[in-house]
Amino acid sequence: MEAPPYSTARVDVVRIPEGAAGDVVAVEDPLEIRIAGVPVAVTMRTPGHDEELAVGFALSEGLEPRGARLPADLATNTVELDAPGFDPQRLRRSFYTSSSCGVCGKGALEAVAIEAPRVESDLRVYAELVASLPGRLRAAQAAFAATGGLHATGLFDANGELLVLREDVGRHNAMDKVIGRAFLDGRLPLDDAVLCVSGRLSFELVQKAAVAGCPLLVAVGAPSSLAVDLARDRGLTLCGFVRDGRLNVYSEPWRVSA
Repeated sequence: MEAPPYSTARVDVVRIPEGAAGDVVAVEDPLEIRIAGVPVAVTMRTPGHDEELAVGFALSEGLEPRGARLPADLATNTVELDAPGFDPQRLRRSFYTSSSCGVCGKGALEAVAIEAPRVESDLRVYAELVASLPGRLRAAQAAFAATGGLHATGLFDANGELLVLREDVGRHNAMDKVIGRAFLDGRLPLDDAVLCVSGRLSFELVQKAAVAGCPLLVAVGAPSSLAVDLARDRGLTLCGFVRDGRLNVYSEPWRVSA
């Protein structure tokens, strides 16, 4: 299993006490997202699956994309998003601000509720399967194995089969790529699937899972307080500290059977 060549780069390094040597690091480059030829966002990402990233980003921001493609001028590090009826005022990274309370937890939850209906999936899985997912994800991370510097998101079915894996220097980008792929494949909502991430659980990752209609989000690391609040509000099952055969279930524990 080798990392895609566009995802890694070779650099010189001084190892102490060994001395000068070569090393492999993750590639980080800007991606400009355009709509109707107009730049609307720039994100730092690991190249590859840019169309998926643009579509996933748009879905998470409440847009209704149809797809994405290379721009007509073939500009480097640029992708054209097909999003009819685009309203520039809706596309703002801090979309969870609220005129009633500013940037706060209440405003964040209300904003996501507008874009993401409560997840009503009756999916149930065994704790043993959940506990195995981070290991399955890690085993498929070719670029991380080469660099140690990439986040990953994996989409699994209810039996623990890995359906899609994407790696990126940005944890949010990795999630956007997976959700974008699912959208392009006609899989949304992900009401019979599980998302697993390689790091911690932030509010924004839970928000993206909610928009995708995924009932179960699993992570090696810890959740934030607002991530837990959002998962409970939207009906997601949130599992953190999934390692060494153990896990913490922070919301909707009925979906995980011992």
